[in-house]
Amino acid sequence: MAECTGKHFILNGKLMSVARFDESLVYDGESIYEVIRLIRGTPLFFPEHCERLDNSFYLQKRGNLINSLELKRDILLLTRSENPGDINIKIVFNFNKYSNYLIYFIPSNYPSEKQIKNGVKGTIFEAEREYPESKTISRSLRAEIQDHLLMRNSYEAILVNNEGYITEGSRSNIFLLKGDELFTALDKAILSGITRKQIVNICLERGIRINYSLVHMSQLSDYETVFMTGTSPGILPFCCIDKIELNPVHKILPVLRGLYNKKMEDSLHRFQTA
Repeated sequence: MAECTGKHFILNGKLMSVARFDESLVYDGESIYEVIRLIRGTPLFFPEHCERLDNSFYLQKRGNLINSLELKRDILLLTRSENPGDINIKIVFNFNKYSNYLIYFIPSNYPSEKQIKNGVKGTIFEAEREYPESKTISRSLRAEIQDHLLMRNSYEAILVNNEGYITEGSRSNIFLLKGDELFTALDKAILSGITRKQIVNICLERGIRINYSLVHMSQLSDYETVFMTGTSPGILPFCCIDKIELNPVHKILPVLRGLYNKKMEDSLHRFQTA
């Protein structure tokens, strides 16, 4: 699958033909990145993504190559070049012999209504991120996980550390439900996603209890429902994780989805009117 889709991309502030896209600018050397979802061509939760980028630069002890206003300008330059609609964009800051930044459309896969209703298959994968709180690229780990997903015919891999505790998904965050209480990992143990933060804020606003603790994979069957959150999946339950069957229907899920959708629309409006 091509890394970059569409007709154009941005390289260091300039609009370029996709024919000139070079994957070495993404994968050679070290890279910090973000993936932002566009809805009707508008970036979702843009300030939150900028904040996480700044945090990644801080943790990696690197200086940011552009500020948020310049990033917004370049995203608009790209989106206005081809009216993309609903798709994800990837922002990459690459540090090799030279420092470069790229913005480009990527192949995007959103769950179907059937998957949202019935849940998707998950599988356990033993792995830990080297820098959990920083969004960096590990091409080898990504390839290993993709192979594992294909072998298990699964939608998402649930990462466990070397002690067997569930941390996060390979491209998502994980919540577990028992009764009316949510369980999720501590922020310092994971890359806390933008969607996850919105769900946490909703729970705080609505008085829904959250227990911040790591759950051992041997205790997975003690929980009624497990769901992921992320840029593309939104809020998506599992029907099973390997051989453990789960209930994809829980009374809290439609409440979270409704309130999350409102936050999405508010975010899009703020970007368009700023």
